[in-house]
Amino acid sequence: MTTTVLISGAGIAGPALAFWLRERGFAPTVVERAPALREGGSAVDFRGEQMTLLKRMGILEDIRAKETAMGAQFIVDTRGKKVAEMPSVFFSGEVEIERGDLTRILYEHTKDGAEYVFGDWITGLDEDSDGVTVTFANGEPRGFDLVVGADGLHSGVRRLAFGDEGQFRTDLGFHTAGFTVPNHLGLDHLGLICSVPGRTVMAASGRDREALNVSLVFASGPLEVDRRDVEAQKKALAERYADFGWEAPALLEGLDDVDALYFDSLSQIHLDQWSRGRIVLLGDAAHCAGPGGSGTGLAMMGAYVLAGELAAAHGDHEVAFARYEEKMRGPVKVSQKQAAGIGTFLAPKTRFMVGYRNVLYRVLGSRPMTKVFTWLTSRAANAVPLENYDAPVASRG
Repeated sequence: MTTTVLISGAGIAGPALAFWLRERGFAPTVVERAPALREGGSAVDFRGEQMTLLKRMGILEDIRAKETAMGAQFIVDTRGKKVAEMPSVFFSGEVEIERGDLTRILYEHTKDGAEYVFGDWITGLDEDSDGVTVTFANGEPRGFDLVVGADGLHSGVRRLAFGDEGQFRTDLGFHTAGFTVPNHLGLDHLGLICSVPGRTVMAASGRDREALNVSLVFASGPLEVDRRDVEAQKKALAERYADFGWEAPALLEGLDDVDALYFDSLSQIHLDQWSRGRIVLLGDAAHCAGPGGSGTGLAMMGAYVLAGELAAAHGDHEVAFARYEEKMRGPVKVSQKQAAGIGTFLAPKTRFMVGYRNVLYRVLGSRPMTKVFTWLTSRAANAVPLENYDAPVASRG
């Protein structure tokens, strides 16, 4: 009998896992709380061994067709004067694509071999020796052999199977927000970064020259803002950046017309174990690192390893989950260490540190340092060895 696998989350990790499970003879179902695929979102990049994975999936050319093709990022002061330049490879890797475009590509490559259920989410998990009975907010209860939480930093599966998020989340002392407004700056495959103590504004325009992708990073302790209350988030951002200067007022004015706003803390997730019985976590749900940790590529690598180990173990989840975690723990450690200080680098907290960071950008952006910096940023991407898994027909474990 074919092993059935329920995956919570239709972002990137979930569909990537569905791709490889389908290839290896499993029957994946993906449930997503949103009523449809989430469009837009910040850009994600791939480098090193992650490029080999994209080739194996047969999606590299699709990604290249939608890549941002971003050029350099310029560091500017609040008067708009350029103080440093960073080559595109530093922020954009070997290929970069907007998150929504990548999600669409993964969906198109899996929709015929996996069941997708939108507008629903998991509310209960009842495991026994034969499988997991899953209850949903809207749909009827169903039984599955295995359940995978690929539902991000605030994973519902992790909460149900492992406990409250607060036990596992480490906040890094910063918040971030992302949204899209019309490109009134006229940027063409370029980005601008401006910082004052504890706050940064990043604006870039890539494949779509009509759109300006805005990212904000600011130092902050816990905020009493509901992560689903978009209007409260807009208000918090407006207050935080009221006296920032530069182009911030015009960018924040565009928030009035924004429907899709990403707003969250920069946080990491640390668990002693990523699986419990027939339930396992993948990607940010298991080991969120934060920006700079190559998290998207690492999640897709993890999907490849998890599906490969399940197939190699003929559906024996205990063996497969243990091997998956054994092979991913080291790369995750590299990823989280690499990302731990990213908030301080993106939004230095003092005037001195802003100046020091800008000088560091100039040094790292110089030709002699390019290869060194590229190596440093590729460590997490190259930390997962891509084994050649056979693809036996899955049997129920």
